[in-house]
Amino acid sequence: MNVFIVYPVAFVSAAATTAVSLPLWRRWCHQTGTIDDPGHRKIHSSPIPLAGGLAVLTGLVVPLLAGAAVAVAYSRFSIPGLFKYGLGKREGQIFGIMAAALAFLWIGLRDDRSELRPAIKFGGQLLVALIVAATGVRITLFVHSLAFSYCVTALWILTVVNAFNFMDNMNGLCGGIGAISAVAFGSIAARQGQYLVAAMAFLIAGALTGFLPYNFPRATAFLGDAGSHLTGFLLAILAILPHFYSAKHPEPLAVLTPLLVLAVPLGDMAWVVLLRLRNGKPFYLGDNNHLSHRLVRRGFSPAQGVTIIWFLAVASGALAFLLQ
Repeated sequence: MNVFIVYPVAFVSAAATTAVSLPLWRRWCHQTGTIDDPGHRKIHSSPIPLAGGLAVLTGLVVPLLAGAAVAVAYSRFSIPGLFKYGLGKREGQIFGIMAAALAFLWIGLRDDRSELRPAIKFGGQLLVALIVAATGVRITLFVHSLAFSYCVTALWILTVVNAFNFMDNMNGLCGGIGAISAVAFGSIAARQGQYLVAAMAFLIAGALTGFLPYNFPRATAFLGDAGSHLTGFLLAILAILPHFYSAKHPEPLAVLTPLLVLAVPLGDMAWVVLLRLRNGKPFYLGDNNHLSHRLVRRGFSPAQGVTIIWFLAVASGALAFLLQ
């Protein structure tokens, strides 16, 4: 069996699972009051259920469990390269990643239900990021120091999580950028023969894509902080898992690939944080100075603005792929 069959299967199964489960989660959100009411800087006029993150996680977990069952049963006969060199070495890390994904979802869900104080939210994010590093999912940057590895890994995860949280300011923006970035990471990993990382990336891309019809151009569900936290964490992990620098690819600058793939959300966050600090405002206090808001102020519709930013993400992801 061709290993590349796994990628479209992962994408389609995750997208279908998310799409099927979302109406069920939307009903649960209405029943539990997990909704986003209109007001303040929000442009929707009626309550919208914050079901996106729950559906995306479902779209990840169900195909992942099904795939793991198939792998255990048929690994000797189906795709030995994928499981011998991927799952067998990283099953502990995968368990830790999924547990951390659930934790980030829970932090975001708590913030959706009753707005957490910034210190509590950041403290929870930091704790989960350090636990992830303890599982062995770490950044080294050629520095042989365990303390440095823990610190830079936690900083990276917190940065990307909050970049996607900031990016969740218009319909389709956070989910679309997440899906595009996941496809870019998956394509790079597949090209380098990192089968398990590529399969995970396309699984994440599919789960986010299955959510988009409910969120763009008109929204019947939002990601909420739960979904944006989950999306940011998964993309942060996709930037850590691949071996961008190796004996086969001995270019040190290749470690900068994640910065290029995630240039749009990281650049947008850097811009708004600097602007808020310059204006004497807390960096975590929301405003309307994101790239999406600026495009709308220049005369584009919200859907057009989001589409433009999607194209920027596609361009940066394609450039990262071509430079590998």
